[in-house]
Amino acid sequence: MKDMSDRDIAALDAEARRILQLNDKGGYTVPTAGLYPYQWNWDSAFAALGFATFDIDRAWREIETLFSGQWDNGMVPHILFHVMDEGYFPSYDTWGTADAVGRGACTLPSSGISQPPVAASLAWEVYRANPAAGDGRLRALYPKLLAYHRWIMDARAETGAVVITHPWEAGRDNAPDWDEAMAGIDPAGVQPYTRRDTGHVDARMRPTKDDYDRYIWLVQFGRDRKWDDSQIAAESPFRVADPTMTFTALRSTRDLALMADLVGEDRTEIDGWIARLEEGARGLWNPETRSYDAINLRTGNRAGSVSNAGFLAWWGGLRDERALPVLRDVLDRSTYAVPSYDPAGPQFDSLRYWRGPVWAVMNFMVGNGLAEAGQAELAARVRGDTARMIADHGFAEYFDPLDGTPAGGGTFTWTAAVWLAWASPSAVDRSEGTQ
Repeated sequence: MKDMSDRDIAALDAEARRILQLNDKGGYTVPTAGLYPYQWNWDSAFAALGFATFDIDRAWREIETLFSGQWDNGMVPHILFHVMDEGYFPSYDTWGTADAVGRGACTLPSSGISQPPVAASLAWEVYRANPAAGDGRLRALYPKLLAYHRWIMDARAETGAVVITHPWEAGRDNAPDWDEAMAGIDPAGVQPYTRRDTGHVDARMRPTKDDYDRYIWLVQFGRDRKWDDSQIAAESPFRVADPTMTFTALRSTRDLALMADLVGEDRTEIDGWIARLEEGARGLWNPETRSYDAINLRTGNRAGSVSNAGFLAWWGGLRDERALPVLRDVLDRSTYAVPSYDPAGPQFDSLRYWRGPVWAVMNFMVGNGLAEAGQAELAARVRGDTARMIADHGFAEYFDPLDGTPAGGGTFTWTAAVWLAWASPSAVDRSEGTQ
């Protein structure tokens, strides 16, 4: 890690803990007040990772609350609407999931799509932080995680790679990866709406109105089909094999296999999923960009996007050195690793959401994956940049990769969590002390 000796690490650690507690709504956290007033799927899993550094019971309750919204078919929604907030759009009514296919007996209001399935991996990290406190809770959670992954394989992995049915499902809402597929949507018939996000954040940091019209069109499309996975798969113009979903699913499935061993359950089905996901992940390799890339299943075209999602391959467990030269090139063009899109790319925008900015959670996965693959120098660069970025520019939602300008929401839960669990020098000391 780059030198942090002139920073007040104890004060930064304390601020990160304060942010987690500030955003704690009693059993679940919101990403940040105002902009995101509900419980988000992968945000929540990262929040648990942060809580595990100082409150192991609260960490488990975060994950358990997330799975209280699991549908009967195994899907874990990307938003759980615990307490309605009139200041957020699209609301629960817009999603229309009350009679959704697969929801079954679940009564907690939610959206109709999921998000990158990091829950098993981060639950495994929470368990490892304190095995004695987590054994019973992991055993209780395991069947729910298994059902979630079975849903992923049945509903989203027809090519081996994991697909998304909406850009929000990838967590990378307006990434250039979806531009072709989004252009194929005619948003005619979108009901009038008022965006709330641009009331909290500068519009130049958010997706455009053209993007948002198509997001809402896809929500209406799914709602009209009662979120029936098979009908959506057959009829939707938007179906994209996504590196984020694929590599996080692959990693989480590997961790699920470790859980199966721990709880004494047969892992034959899980091992089959791992093999299938590995094959699908390798199919995302784009020889032209020399990186892993999204594929529009409706056209067969690759996105041609060099993104931080492609660099999750090592987090997923692939030991592939072919992408290292491109990663080094991207880092050479960046002050802070890892931009969400190559600064040399034609769609690069240093402040607009997933078209350039750096996200601490993606860095956590990229950096840890590189370290596990033996790429110590690159891993140290990613970790050191993350630490400097947060120490110098605060706990923002995301950051400009060229100068570190903080962007999006402030006092952000998952940025604070990543600091506590990984980026902070005190986290490094903890990890080194337990190796």
